[in-house]
Amino acid sequence: MTDGTPLCPECDADVDMPLDAMENELISCAECGIELEIMSLDPIELELAPEVEEDWGE
Repeated sequence: MTDGTPLCPECDADVDMPLDAMENELISCAECGIELEIMSLDPIELELAPEVEEDWGE
């Protein structure tokens, strides 16, 4: 991390965190566009957001 700014786990770019960010919130990386999930706020941990699977009514 650079100066407390989290890095994208996909492209290592700085990720801008919203001021009102919450755990389990989804945000996007401005550089590569991938969706990230905020796992923790203290310390800030980001992971790739899980893929949405199709629900066939089961």
